[in-house]
Amino acid sequence: MVKFFVFILIFSQFSLSNEGEKNLQKATFAGGCFWCMEPPFEKLEGVVSVISGFSGGKKKNPAYQEVASGRTKHRESVQVLFDPQKVSYSKLLKVFWSNINPTDSGGQFVDRGHQYSSAIFFHNLEQKKLALESKKFLEKQNYFNKKIVTPILEFQSFYPAEDYHQDFYKKNLYTQAKYKYYRNASGRDDFIEKYWSGKNLDFDNKNHLNKYVRPSNEVLKKKLTPLQYKVTQENATERAFKNEYWNNKKEGIYVDIVSGEPLFSSIDKFDSGTGWPSFSKPLVHEHILNKEDSSFFMKRVEVRSKYGNSHLGHVFEDGPKPTGLRYCINSASLKFIPKEKLQESGYGEFAKIFDDKK
Repeated sequence: MVKFFVFILIFSQFSLSNEGEKNLQKATFAGGCFWCMEPPFEKLEGVVSVISGFSGGKKKNPAYQEVASGRTKHRESVQVLFDPQKVSYSKLLKVFWSNINPTDSGGQFVDRGHQYSSAIFFHNLEQKKLALESKKFLEKQNYFNKKIVTPILEFQSFYPAEDYHQDFYKKNLYTQAKYKYYRNASGRDDFIEKYWSGKNLDFDNKNHLNKYVRPSNEVLKKKLTPLQYKVTQENATERAFKNEYWNNKKEGIYVDIVSGEPLFSSIDKFDSGTGWPSFSKPLVHEHILNKEDSSFFMKRVEVRSKYGNSHLGHVFEDGPKPTGLRYCINSASLKFIPKEKLQESGYGEFAKIFDDKK
């Protein structure tokens, strides 16, 4: 009887384990050196495991040295086992894109050759759809002023790399030191900081996917004045008291001159005495990104727009109550929409805030 009970208990645990595994999914990405692609995925809640290996080639069970030679046509890859109830495939795509250079077809950073080039290997049609949407979104954003060359390919096979490659970045003190040295010298982190820091990757936000988009540099140079381009794209600052909106007292909202996303309202505008438009809070908090700024030997908090990625100005903690904040913004980053023109300009949803004020 006892043996039968133990058997039932073990069988039940096995069944529950199998049931949990049935709900897990796989995602496969090639982003250059797999040592560097493991950590960002392993940090995500809902990721069960990340395996370094090889994908995209024809040879079965290739050895690392074979793949490194470039003869097998495999790419160094990571295969992610994840629980879609806890982390979405879209989230994995965001992590993937923001850890690579998607404009480099010849490898990734210091590692050159097809075996180090990037790719997304989709496992089903839903993954293919999401991957294509994410790539299309990046192409529209034109963050790099170059073509996005990362291919989206149907998954065929994956072969785990040798054991000493797995979790190389944390395996032991020797590999940790070697990984740290390699990573610092590879140029990956410098690229991520320069090109991905503060960038919008909400390609799965259907409400904003096609509504607020940063045009290409070529379009912006034609659309913007030289000052507007210099401020929004090159982080310049316009002259105090010599700008369009510093003393504007009309009712309405201020939108990003680049993307059109709503940023601030005249209701929250106040005279700070600085000569620039100042606001106590954003109109739409989700459209404002804060970034540490150490330029000019000062520590400040830069303010950028989420979808346009425009430099707007800075935020300081010397504003009026109740927020205590002062968003000091360049007029050249903004376009003013008077309250009577909100509806015809496509911002009718914000007309109510002025009605409520009466």
